[in-house]
Amino acid sequence: MTSATDPSTALTPFPDHTKLPESDGTFVKNFQEHPQSILLTDSIKPILQKRHPDGQYCIGQDTGIYWRITDPPEKGAEAPYWFYVGNVPPTLNG
Repeated sequence: MTSATDPSTALTPFPDHTKLPESDGTFVKNFQEHPQSILLTDSIKPILQKRHPDGQYCIGQDTGIYWRITDPPEKGAEAPYWFYVGNVPPTLNG
């Protein structure tokens, strides 16, 4: 039996954003994705501004979200057409 402090069961640290690929070489195949994302964002923005008056939320589109360590790294990512994350700074440095 291994314990939580056993080094053989320790999690590998996840690389930071500077060490992960920013593209998988594919491109958006549906030219309506971008306008639809804008429409969705514009329609929900008043609600988000009430819910997050401090502006602490992020909306993104077609951005890789790495959720597991794989080789190659792109296999451990998803790129949703649109997403919202609450209670986070809207930009990397802010």
